[in-house]
Amino acid sequence: MEELIFREIADEYGPEKVVYVYEPRCGLRGIVVIDNTAAGPAIGGIRMAADVTTAEVFRLARAMTWKNALAGLPHGGGKSGILADPGVANKEALIRQFARGIEALVGYIPGPDIGTDEVAMAWVRDEIGRSVGLSKVLGGIPLDQVGATGFGLAVCAEVAQDFCGLRLDGAKVVVQGYGNVGSHTARYLAERGAVLVGASDVDGTVFAPDGIDIEELWVVKQETHRVTDYPRGQKLPREAFVDVPCDILVPAARPDALDEKNVGRLTCKMVLQGANIAVTPAADKILHERGILSVPDFVANAGGVICASVEYHGGTQRRAFEAIDEKIRENTREVLERARAREQRPAEAALELAKQRVGEAMAYRRAG
Repeated sequence: MEELIFREIADEYGPEKVVYVYEPRCGLRGIVVIDNTAAGPAIGGIRMAADVTTAEVFRLARAMTWKNALAGLPHGGGKSGILADPGVANKEALIRQFARGIEALVGYIPGPDIGTDEVAMAWVRDEIGRSVGLSKVLGGIPLDQVGATGFGLAVCAEVAQDFCGLRLDGAKVVVQGYGNVGSHTARYLAERGAVLVGASDVDGTVFAPDGIDIEELWVVKQETHRVTDYPRGQKLPREAFVDVPCDILVPAARPDALDEKNVGRLTCKMVLQGANIAVTPAADKILHERGILSVPDFVANAGGVICASVEYHGGTQRRAFEAIDEKIRENTREVLERARAREQRPAEAALELAKQRVGEAMAYRRAG
């Protein structure tokens, strides 16, 4: 089955290496995909989820290849996954064992992702001496705490509003996946005048048409881990996030949140992809046909990896946020202007640019 998967997905860009990490004594099962390192060592997060698959890790690694290329980073794309619930009792043991298993993969620099954080990255660095997204006491820039990805998404929205007849000031926002990325995105969008009217997590959706108090929702989420415990608004099923009237939808959870089955229910003007591979190709085509601007994941949510790269090369948090603003602002405008001029979907325009840049980097490699 795995061989069949890679026959179908392998191409001239990668993957360069696929490694399975297995340690039965602690129950560790892990996957690493190093997709492309033409521009430099691959940066990509460690995802911890009980249902993560090789195909998912590859798709995420490929998204990182395109993302890092578009952002002009001296890094290629990679990703890894640990098949376990992030709430498992022996989480530290699993992550430390996983780190030891990838120590020899010097072309891969791990960072945080769903189910892992700066604490997990500290464990990884303690074992193998390399990781990004570290806490400040270790000289790092904790991506989730500072909201690097969310900041970048808000910058992206600032540029994208001019391409879909929308104004951020007063725009109604729904965030699907109200976690580290989603909550910070809501905060940074609110600073620009937008209003959060809906939020969802694994337990359900809360909808308040007059607006949700972001700070209050944050406290609720920290205390109970459920947005549906917010004291006001309607409580809806988890999948109902697509039915909430809004101007901007931010899918910021697992892959394929929007597909051909639910995308027709959206009423928004912009889909701002906070999660990697959040929209299926078929759904992206439907959005374009309906006149809804879908900003590609590897354009919109590059703030986290830009921050990680700055950290890896010894930069400060201030420098990281300056780089995020500059790179995402520039890339969003370039992609959307290109898509408009060529009558393409933004995803098509972004992919063309990314392939062009990766191809150029690969051309500098020694043949053979």
